[in-house]
Amino acid sequence: MLKQILKTDKKCLYKFAYNMGIKGARGIQRFQKRIKNGDFFPAFHFISVTDDCNLNCQGCWVTHKKQNARMSPEMLDSIITQSKAKGSYFFGILGGEPLMYKPLFDVFEKHSDCYFQLFTNGTLLTKDIAERLRKLANVSPLISFEGDTEIADVRRGGKNVYQKAQAAIDHSTDAGLITGVAMSVCKSNIDLAFSDEFIRSLIDRGVLYLWYYIYRPVGQDATVDLCLSAEQIEQLRLFIVDARQKYNIAIIDAYWDENGKGLCPAASGLSHHINASGDIEPCPVIQFATNNVADGDLESIYRNSPFLAGFKTEIPKLTTGCIVMDDPQWLVNYTKQHAAKDTSGRENEAERLSKMEKVSSHGSAKPVREKSWVYRFAKKRAFFGFGAYG
Repeated sequence: MLKQILKTDKKCLYKFAYNMGIKGARGIQRFQKRIKNGDFFPAFHFISVTDDCNLNCQGCWVTHKKQNARMSPEMLDSIITQSKAKGSYFFGILGGEPLMYKPLFDVFEKHSDCYFQLFTNGTLLTKDIAERLRKLANVSPLISFEGDTEIADVRRGGKNVYQKAQAAIDHSTDAGLITGVAMSVCKSNIDLAFSDEFIRSLIDRGVLYLWYYIYRPVGQDATVDLCLSAEQIEQLRLFIVDARQKYNIAIIDAYWDENGKGLCPAASGLSHHINASGDIEPCPVIQFATNNVADGDLESIYRNSPFLAGFKTEIPKLTTGCIVMDDPQWLVNYTKQHAAKDTSGRENEAERLSKMEKVSSHGSAKPVREKSWVYRFAKKRAFFGFGAYG
């Protein structure tokens, strides 16, 4: 880890430590205090700023929309400003491909007191873009890897995606950015996920964190055939726990607490997703909403939303995993009960979920306690940041 840190720009390190670390911990404390007082406002948001993308990935929630949306800079600014007033300074920026959103860098610059995690496929992350991010210092690129040369093109619906993602890593680390790599683990890339050569290559190139999450069948091109089996999910959990002690890189997951029990950030209220149209969704893969940012101030919306409140009370009764995978029909019935709007942009999400078979999710894995005291402490006391997009 020291090798990667020494390659990191000092201003980027400072912004990460202060905006992300200190302010993030304070944000979690304020969130926990609100929960104890019976109030609610998420500790942080994940925001999809645009539906536009230059790829066509399997399991992507924004593909094949009837019309792409782009969030107005004014709405994005309002979300961030209102969140800061509640002590929340961390934001995950998603798409589509967020680097196709033209006002993005103006927002990063205006809110220099915040920290942003940029979810990107890497194909547009050039040297010039990396240098702009270095000067801002408050953004961590999280570059997606979906497989090797052949698998990546199939999963991503593009050409030379693997090579472009590799180049993006080099541009990012060469600029001294806090660089992460993410992998949506599925049947076609699980061997790469467990590859010692792959992980050590990331370490050698200055990547600071590696984030594993589980493929979820979402979107028009979703296929359950790629979903991990219960046995493979257990293998992934065991691998993550051991890898944290073996490799000099932060290994992130969004699914298990310090004792290995499954969790859902949306069900805990820790985070929610706002799509490019301003719809407030439980998480990116649950594409239903009863409220929009334009309806009023966020604090009142969260305080008075039966739809979001029900997720916190009902989901834990059903699963410690992902409700989309464990019981899609229950989700359909729940959204009908609350007259929730289909926010997928395809107008067929309830029908798709009704036809989808149940598959194993992270709640299927047997509890495996964290071996590292550092990860146990972080998950118990400050489970936030790079591991809460579930």
